[in-house]
Amino acid sequence: MESLLSLSFDYLSSYDAVKVKKGLRQLEGLLAQICLSRSNPAADRRSSVVSNGSSKQTTKELSSLKDDPAFREFFKLQEGFEWNVAIRLISCLERLLSKSSSGINDLLLVSTLDLLQGILLIHPPSRSLFARQIYMDLLLDLLDPTSCPAIQSSTLLTLVTALLSTPQNTRTFETLDGLLTVTSLFKSRGTSREVKMKVVEFLYFYLMPEMPVGNSYGGNMGGLNRSPSKRLENGGPHLAGTKTTEEKQGLLGRYLNNVEDLVEDLRESTPFGASLV
Repeated sequence: MESLLSLSFDYLSSYDAVKVKKGLRQLEGLLAQICLSRSNPAADRRSSVVSNGSSKQTTKELSSLKDDPAFREFFKLQEGFEWNVAIRLISCLERLLSKSSSGINDLLLVSTLDLLQGILLIHPPSRSLFARQIYMDLLLDLLDPTSCPAIQSSTLLTLVTALLSTPQNTRTFETLDGLLTVTSLFKSRGTSREVKMKVVEFLYFYLMPEMPVGNSYGGNMGGLNRSPSKRLENGGPHLAGTKTTEEKQGLLGRYLNNVEDLVEDLRESTPFGASLV
């Protein structure tokens, strides 16, 4: 696995679009092998003549990944800087963003963002990178009004995965005027309808009650996650470093009218499966 990661990283560090694309595809293939499985490989081989070589793949449940040797090896490799995929993808984003806008470059940016979303979901500790202002600022730069709608939409989804169950990252986002960036994008006449819908979805997510990653993932990965600190365990209903929905409503209200309607909608519909208290 190390050799495959090393080759992918070499391609990602290139300024050649063809090599970058190849590196992204290799990483996508690796993640696909980890997250997808065949129900019966032997049966797939026997039926390959009939199915013209196609094989049926299903997505593994997150709870079952902890028992997969390949996933456990990959997860442990991500704990170190040398093999961490997220930091390489962030560096790739920085290089791509420094180039002039073009169709090929935009596609590479979207592909890189899509992979980053995946790695932040299957390796939650990598989200801690976005507690650093330099990396959070990179995502906010991608929400520039001049970016194409596909990049803006992918960036908003990446923001969700970066902030998910990580209040410290949310505080960094707020410090860098992330709410101003997102709401300005929403208000801009040049923003597409699809992107505006993504902004609304993001704001719904932002207003949800906060739960640190140690509490939300504890025990699910069979010991692969770091344990929550005693300070978090004993933090009570309002844990240190978190904000309530009401507090975030006040912050968002500085930039957007009728935020109380969003909160009321959250209370009634619970779109993310959690209720507001």
